[in-house]
Amino acid sequence: MEILSLLGSGFAIALTPANLFYCFVGSLVGTAIGVLPGLGPPATIALLLPVTYGIPATSAVILLAGIFYGAMYGGSTTSILLNIPGEAASVVTCLDGYQMARQGRAGAALAVAAVGSFIAGTIGVVGLMLLAPPLASFALKFGAPENAALLILGLLMVGYLGGASMTKGLMMAVVGLLLGSVGLDPIQGTPRFTYGIFKLSEGFDFVLVAMGLFGIGEVLANVEQTEEPEVITTKIGGLLATREEWKAAAAPMARGSLLGFIIGVLPGGGAIISSFLSYALEKRFSRHPERFGKGAIEGVAAPEAANNGAASSSFIPLLTLGIPGNASIALIFAALLIHGIRPGPLLVAQQPQLFWGLIASMYIGNVMLLVLNLPLIRVWVRLLQVPYGLLAPFIIVFVLVGAYSVNNSAFDVGVAVAFGLVGYVLRKLHFEPAPLVLAMILGPQLEASVRRALIFSRGDVFIFFERPIAAVLMTLAVLMLLSPLARWALSRKFWEIVGPVRTEK
Repeated sequence: MEILSLLGSGFAIALTPANLFYCFVGSLVGTAIGVLPGLGPPATIALLLPVTYGIPATSAVILLAGIFYGAMYGGSTTSILLNIPGEAASVVTCLDGYQMARQGRAGAALAVAAVGSFIAGTIGVVGLMLLAPPLASFALKFGAPENAALLILGLLMVGYLGGASMTKGLMMAVVGLLLGSVGLDPIQGTPRFTYGIFKLSEGFDFVLVAMGLFGIGEVLANVEQTEEPEVITTKIGGLLATREEWKAAAAPMARGSLLGFIIGVLPGGGAIISSFLSYALEKRFSRHPERFGKGAIEGVAAPEAANNGAASSSFIPLLTLGIPGNASIALIFAALLIHGIRPGPLLVAQQPQLFWGLIASMYIGNVMLLVLNLPLIRVWVRLLQVPYGLLAPFIIVFVLVGAYSVNNSAFDVGVAVAFGLVGYVLRKLHFEPAPLVLAMILGPQLEASVRRALIFSRGDVFIFFERPIAAVLMTLAVLMLLSPLARWALSRKFWEIVGPVRTEK
């Protein structure tokens, strides 16, 4: 009953005219960003961070969260109609969604994707409401050693799950840790890596780094795409699937929602991994796996449900542990810090209006998205026909104006441009910038926790293994770090190398 009472107070906050407006704008902008290939929610949230400076913290989080989960809805549209994912989590939807569109069943694919997203998003919000408060209460038991161990595990999971290569992910995390150490020492107050530049005494502004990496970097990478994709605009037809299609999609929606919710809680997991796993799971369980890739409705329902379930549950580690699990959540984390609010175990108790207002707004946003997506399909089709070459200059100008508005400084514009070029180079070399961003945010917290723990233990590093919770987390981190070596030892290549050596002996 207490949860229902708190949720009711959250709806009272979310249903105010201002917060309803921000929820609607976030959902609409997020859907449009999901539809447009090549931008994505991290870049959009980074661009809009300066806009949130002048509005209350609750409204800012409602707006940015709406962009995040709205993009998961919109990404299916471009995947189905163009065979190009508007958002990275919608890559798998292309496989069967586009084939359905070519067969004249685009309407059914879009309807199933929208309804599956709504169901998964709602389940994710319910799970967030039920799990976040008890998890926050448990996290109150954490001291400096436990926090340090948790942050180390989180960084390793980001590197392990956040990209195709664990090595590249960890390399980006190390670069992020180095960038996070620029500025004044958090304990002694001495400058580090500033090289006499006064502007660097406060470190690199996270907003500028994010706007450069995700804004300018994305644009520079996407303007190289010279091929104009063909949009399927014919035979979209009615937006109602047949009874047989709904029946076939029901179980995949449920499984995808549950799997997405579980994966989304893991740092570094998120919507991309959950959509791929959900698709593979449905193909394995299907009685007719040969239909996948040729227009199977299950291949649309499962990944779309999974990525939206993960989008909702990814707020759990942010709000309860203060650990962002992906780039978009990291930017929302930064928005809270800008407003003087530190996410973590105390957030639920100290900022109940923000926590419950956000949850209530996510209920409302999911309904808005369901209402918005289906009637506006033809509008999104028109939007897809705008050449990216016309959009790119406007995005660049918006980034530069936003960078200047942070501190009214030309130096900040230069920082954003420099990190934009870095982001472009990283994409050309197939490095994911997300681990860098996450490590840059978590790095100062990790350093402070480690140093506080060592001060408390008078330099004894075994404090991280003497306390039960910290010991379990550190053990998991070590096992994760050694897992590639274990996989190699069990692989055929290892025995091919060892076998001849034994024979020679």
